[in-house]
Amino acid sequence: MTASLPAGLRERVMAATHQVRQAGQSVPEVSEDSPAEAFGHAADAFYQTLCSLTGDDWGLPVLRDLDVQGLVGHLIGVEDDVQRALAGDPGVASTDHVQSTQPAALRQAGRPTAGTREDWRRAADRTLAAVTGGDLDAVVALHGFPLRVRDLLVARTFELWTHENDIRTAAGLSLAAPAPSTLQPMTRLATALLPFGAVFTDLHEPVSVHLVLTGPGGGTWDVAVGDPSPEPAALGIVTDVVGFCRLFSNRIAPADLDVFVTGDPRLARSVLTAATALALD
Repeated sequence: MTASLPAGLRERVMAATHQVRQAGQSVPEVSEDSPAEAFGHAADAFYQTLCSLTGDDWGLPVLRDLDVQGLVGHLIGVEDDVQRALAGDPGVASTDHVQSTQPAALRQAGRPTAGTREDWRRAADRTLAAVTGGDLDAVVALHGFPLRVRDLLVARTFELWTHENDIRTAAGLSLAAPAPSTLQPMTRLATALLPFGAVFTDLHEPVSVHLVLTGPGGGTWDVAVGDPSPEPAALGIVTDVVGFCRLFSNRIAPADLDVFVTGDPRLARSVLTAATALALD
């Protein structure tokens, strides 16, 4: 006969996890990719997925009004704009992410799919070449956001991984997860940007968030969200690192995320909604 678990056991275990893990601590500890390595790994994974597609897969609807080939064209346009930003071109500083790249997406219609795939690969390689040996702390402006080059590369890692899974979903393939070494800089950027997401969602109530992202590549973060205050509300959120990254990419809703919360559930929903606010698609 199986003995029943004591009442409240799950809650006590999760609360202990919340208390033991100190901010910035990754358990288990993993190495962390550099920004260029993270982008390179995401580019390689994206290219491998493109190489696995059949001819019919390229015509599948995937995002907005784009089929797979058009989405890859969008990403060619993004790489072109990234390279212009790295070169100091002010013409891409405040352009819209979708509108600026739509012409590149539309140009793919009717082309041989191998040509689209290889054009994207070359475009990604040019981005990597442009940042090699450069100042990763230099600030560039792209599509309405000023970012350090290192953060731009990690943001691009997010986009490639997200759109790779958009394509995999359309083609009936299983979702892919980044390696733990790539998840580390992704979670570092996502948590750093969480307060800016709060601004976009009008979350002004001060909250001190203790965020525990479980699984290899996760970690523990203390993040101040909302307007400064000497007495912010204390909030604890424990959730899976890959799920949180999917939330940050606006591919799942807060209600779809398996979370354990200590503190006000209403505030937790607001913070998790803020995590979705910076995705550009």
